[in-house]
Amino acid sequence: MEESCYSVKDDQIYAVISHFQLKIFYEEAFCFTRNEAIFLYKYGAKHRIYDHILKKHKELEYNFDFVLVEGLDCHNDTIYFDIEINTEVAKLLHLPIILVINGANKNIKNIYDNIHMRRQHINFIALIINKTLIPFQLLQSYLKRYLPNDVVIFTIPPDDILDKPTIIDIQKEFNAKLLIGSKYDLNKITINYIISSINCNQSLPILNEDFLIITQGYRIDLILTTLIANISSKHGHISAVMLTVGILPDNTFLKIMKSVPNFTPILAVYCDTLETYKRVASIKPRLKLNHNINLFEEYVDNPLLFERITFLKSKDFTPQRFHYNILKQSKIAQKHIVLPEGMEERILLAASIFTKEAIGKITILGDPKKIMEKIKSLGIYWEEERMNILDPLSSHLYEEFYSTLYSLRKEKGLRLTEAKNLMLDGSYFGTMMVSKGLVDGMVSGADNTTANTIRPALQFIRTKPDVKTVSSIFFMLLKDRVLVYGDCAIVPDPTAEQLADITIESAKTAEVFGFVPKVALLSYSSGFSGSGKQVEKVRLATEIVKNRAPKLLVEGPIQYDAAVDPTVAKKKMPYSTIAGFANVFIFPDLNTGNNTYKAVQRETKSLAIGPIIQGLNKPINDLSRGSSVEDIYHTLLITSIQSIRN
Repeated sequence: MEESCYSVKDDQIYAVISHFQLKIFYEEAFCFTRNEAIFLYKYGAKHRIYDHILKKHKELEYNFDFVLVEGLDCHNDTIYFDIEINTEVAKLLHLPIILVINGANKNIKNIYDNIHMRRQHINFIALIINKTLIPFQLLQSYLKRYLPNDVVIFTIPPDDILDKPTIIDIQKEFNAKLLIGSKYDLNKITINYIISSINCNQSLPILNEDFLIITQGYRIDLILTTLIANISSKHGHISAVMLTVGILPDNTFLKIMKSVPNFTPILAVYCDTLETYKRVASIKPRLKLNHNINLFEEYVDNPLLFERITFLKSKDFTPQRFHYNILKQSKIAQKHIVLPEGMEERILLAASIFTKEAIGKITILGDPKKIMEKIKSLGIYWEEERMNILDPLSSHLYEEFYSTLYSLRKEKGLRLTEAKNLMLDGSYFGTMMVSKGLVDGMVSGADNTTANTIRPALQFIRTKPDVKTVSSIFFMLLKDRVLVYGDCAIVPDPTAEQLADITIESAKTAEVFGFVPKVALLSYSSGFSGSGKQVEKVRLATEIVKNRAPKLLVEGPIQYDAAVDPTVAKKKMPYSTIAGFANVFIFPDLNTGNNTYKAVQRETKSLAIGPIIQGLNKPINDLSRGSSVEDIYHTLLITSIQSIRN
């Protein structure tokens, strides 16, 4: 994010691109100016900030081995905004945070207060205190009492060169004309500046190394003085001369001076002398990257810092990142999904979003006339190439479908008339479309029960060869992370063997969607602290999982608080590598799972995507009858991705 308050481009971005010779345009590394971000934040569109940053970061991440994100500097008038933006971006992108504090003119207490204010919001792996004269050992011994042991501390002393402008900084500020000198001379640093209205005898003693002289063009005597000073080995060299109010020396004099090798650069501006001096004094110097790198390497233990960055692994998978990943995969897949509940408003609205974003195709089942009237009354976006309405009764597929159903189920006692009636049901017709490969998946359940959605799938799509138990998971999109809950919809009271099936399938599903599964089999006790029939079932299921999937990271029985909170985990299960960091949660029965997911969803106002059915040969997904449009839209994305894997 660009730091400037104005629309000027950020020199720091250019400097990094140039120094590392990156094959990238400025716009690819830039997101928002501070003013743009504040405007979006103020008017309730801060999600746009994070969505855009995530998109830019993912594009860079794809093309480069390492991406550096520079956060906003904290300004006194917007400090809480700055901290929140930095914190949310770090969480969103899974970034280790290096906190850099300006220690100029601050004592230890000031520095501690500055750190403490940020410490309440963010966790960081390294602390760099810049521009401080406080001895390192003193600072470290004081701050280590208040910081986690794994935070490394570095200090960098003040360096005058970093705060001083180069001649090119000054030239850009004034758009000054270069009368004498080459562009290579403009990289000189200006340590100080003087307005010279005195004579040569008076000026020579006070001229020091890297001075900028500000004077008027008729002061030929002073220009010659700088020439003498620069030739001399016993006097400070002058950085440049700035001639003000547009007064220039005689052309003959300039020609003579141009013939002198390595002469001090002479710039001309049209401002008056006093204004020129004031503006020079207020110039913000450009980034001196090489000097910064040398200073950094001198005072910061790079191998130690690299080790901290490399080995830090975030336990969180953010909702924004999850959404980005499934949206990207779905767009690439371009799958075709059938929706049996054509008269349900939420279904139509979700389908409209799905097709408008060109993610795939949708077939809606029902009476075309009634559905089109509904679509028009809702003002829904409609694209004929991507949205199709099909009436099972009048479809040319109807006879083929009921004949297939009768053939598959007649040995189970199904009669032909029953097959004809069942195939008029949207769930049966849609499932048969999936079975025959006419569409890639089905989403239902906004009106239908889970049983109505799943029954036809079990009858003729059936389970994968290695799966005995069809189950479900929910993706719980909390404020700052995504969790997996299973099974909350299908199996009422699983046996230990079924619980093991659910665990292994849930971990596989989580992997498909980018998780590194750390599985907790939940119970009312942790480890060996309790006993009882339900605890023993979970304990046995855990052992079965470990035998069947030895590489899976799994812990059980374990209580929910020990599974998610590292502090509680240290007390209850100190030797567990999963406790405190679980992201896949397996509930012991449907009663516990269903109530828990709904409680978490409602109380935290989270998005619950599911139930996502796992174990079938082809993707058929159920919806909670309380699903929002957003829930349904996300289930469409997930169904598309499942169809790739199947």
